[in-house]
Amino acid sequence: MALLTQSEKKKGISTSQGIAGAVVVMVVGLVALGSRYNFGVTEYVQFVLDGLRAGAIYALVALGFVAVYRVTGVINFAQGAFIMLGPMITISIYEQNWFPSLRLNLFVAALLAIAITMVVGIAIERFTLYPARRALPLTKIIITIGAYLAVQGAALLIWGPQGHVMPAFSTLALADESFRFAGLLVKAQSFWIWSTVAVTLVLLGLFFERTRTGKAMRACAVNRFAAQLMGIRVDTMATLAFALAAILGALGGIVLGPVTRPTYDMGLDLGLKGFVAAIIGGLVNFQMAVLGGLLLGVLENMWAGVTQAGFKDLFAFVVLIVMLLIRPRVLTGPEAEGEH
Repeated sequence: MALLTQSEKKKGISTSQGIAGAVVVMVVGLVALGSRYNFGVTEYVQFVLDGLRAGAIYALVALGFVAVYRVTGVINFAQGAFIMLGPMITISIYEQNWFPSLRLNLFVAALLAIAITMVVGIAIERFTLYPARRALPLTKIIITIGAYLAVQGAALLIWGPQGHVMPAFSTLALADESFRFAGLLVKAQSFWIWSTVAVTLVLLGLFFERTRTGKAMRACAVNRFAAQLMGIRVDTMATLAFALAAILGALGGIVLGPVTRPTYDMGLDLGLKGFVAAIIGGLVNFQMAVLGGLLLGVLENMWAGVTQAGFKDLFAFVVLIVMLLIRPRVLTGPEAEGEH
């Protein structure tokens, strides 16, 4: 999928080389820490499998960050709201039991949840960011944070502070199917998550390569001013980028729903980790964003396994601090970094 300009390809190569070196160092350090517990190959493979499940969700969130950043130059911290809205709306609609078939109920509920979340994403861009389109990048970031807090507050009023239950896709019950082989345990929902990320990445490639709208969004990503001179409506492309980010966020939250208990505030943690994954990938490369999400999931899960489960979130935020120290101007937009 040729989604990148030549400069972005070079940036991606250098980024991937840096990531590879850092990953090797981290893995060696984590294995060394785990040696005190006499972990074997089976334990580490289990850590990797569990980490890939979480990492796939981070990847979907990161794709939303990249979609908006490439077109608008804005880091959209409202992405966390989309992750939360997907499963919460799905659960609410599913509980109405509109159809006799539970599977059809869940499918329709998920589709409607994605559509409603997309409308929310469009509304956020149209009513908050569009009026401030000439503001500084940092101002726009603060606006997205405010939008997230507003949506989260509304969610608290609608759904309350308690966790909700979403059925597993395979069993349509609280208990999911489990597969055991060679001492490893894999939940059936993990396969739904991994396949969702794979299909999403393929569809994104087709969208940006084969459709006029996708090509127009790519042109905005390369040079928004030149794209405008060519007759492309840049503001419309920005709205579509937010719609796409909302779809990706809702999709990630929905496939994650059966694994956890969705709550009104689940988007904060997942949104920040998706942001970390996007930064690891350079914020402009969809494939690298997916790789960043998967790596983050695996490494943080290994970290929790060799230390304590309560330290799991610490790893991601340490990585965030390090990445911001390496790229301190990432919050000021792509022009400041010379990316486009």
